[in-house]
Amino acid sequence: MMMRPRRNGASRSGAALALLAAMLPMYTPMYGPMLAAAQEPIPAPAPAPAPAPASAPAPSPAPGTGPSSPVNPEMDRPAPAAPALPVPDVGAPVAAPSRESDEPARPDTIAPSAANAPLQGEITPELDRSVERGLAALAASQNADGTFGSGRFARNVAVTSLSALAFMSDGHLPGRGKYGTNVQKALDSVLANATETGLIASEIGSGPMYGHGFATLFLGEIYGMTGGGAGTPQSQKLHDALVRACRLIERTQNEEGGWRYNPVPYDADVSVTICMIMALRSARNAGIEVPRSTIDRAVEYVRKAQNPDGGFMYQLSSGVSAWPRSAAGVASLFYAGIYQDQAITSGMDYLRRNAMPNSPSRTESHYWYGQYYTAQSFYLAGGEQWAAFWPAVRAELIDRQGSSGMWVDQSIGNAYATAMALIVLQIPKRYLPIFQK
Repeated sequence: MMMRPRRNGASRSGAALALLAAMLPMYTPMYGPMLAAAQEPIPAPAPAPAPAPASAPAPSPAPGTGPSSPVNPEMDRPAPAAPALPVPDVGAPVAAPSRESDEPARPDTIAPSAANAPLQGEITPELDRSVERGLAALAASQNADGTFGSGRFARNVAVTSLSALAFMSDGHLPGRGKYGTNVQKALDSVLANATETGLIASEIGSGPMYGHGFATLFLGEIYGMTGGGAGTPQSQKLHDALVRACRLIERTQNEEGGWRYNPVPYDADVSVTICMIMALRSARNAGIEVPRSTIDRAVEYVRKAQNPDGGFMYQLSSGVSAWPRSAAGVASLFYAGIYQDQAITSGMDYLRRNAMPNSPSRTESHYWYGQYYTAQSFYLAGGEQWAAFWPAVRAELIDRQGSSGMWVDQSIGNAYATAMALIVLQIPKRYLPIFQK
């Protein structure tokens, strides 16, 4: 098989623009105005102060304790390739705030999130042993260039980012912890694939926005956990890549309020949109300026995608509910600060019927994607819902671990499955900033 040479950011953008130009006659009548808007100059963010000295946040341990596209839950016709986008100014690194000033408060009339109300014995000796084996096996699978993944998903930025988050869920960071070097190598590889336009992609192909969303989430979390590195060259590079990635997300939001496979504001689906909401939320937590209007429009899109049964459809045009994207829909509403709402109530009812371990209506399709968001939904719901869900899913995931220490996914690969399993199992460690709010 002939291998294509690796392209740098400029040639990637040029290739995308050439492809779009070839397809433009077909799309100009429908998308011409939006395409013109996407190429307008991007305003520079407000100047930011220099970051404060960094330190990793301490975990909040539970009482009694001693962290197709690889995430595409639908296979569908991809949108046209993306044009080259303008290069935004990024300003200086900024220290992560303790809380956003416009963040809605959680009402006292509902159960507190598990982030602030851990269960007794959330982390068991069996979980610790499973995580230890999983982290060791995942580290051993890392490619020489710092990436993760194999086969069709070799060196994929989404799989690499999720794998790094799995190590960070146990408190490992560049220069800190047994697997700090693995995180640093993954970070280097992701930053190497960050283009000046803001797109983070290992290669031009269908569906780069999935990889971009998870890579942006990874950059937001590591920036929040390290304070940006206190003015080092690495911190500036990380800050620049994160800001550009967010600006690209903002400028490619479509008229409905969502996103789809490619970085152009054409159409949208719930799965990609939720990935972008998570990425922007992480960046805001880390102190990166993100317009509230962008998130509000995205949340309105997700709301419109909810079916009468409480689940979520794939696109606004039509679609039945499915538990993986329904879990993602509920989680995105929580992350947007919506805690007491009929959409949350009906969404959680749907998940209790269709996403709980041993539920007869739960399918195996997109299992790891579904578990990733289902665990977050129940964690954010807290109270009795988290108490019912967590012991059951913990036992299920530990039981599914293979003798090698890895978890299995026949479609995307074992690195992806292992990263997802480890992130879920380590939610109660509360190391990642996204799990501390």
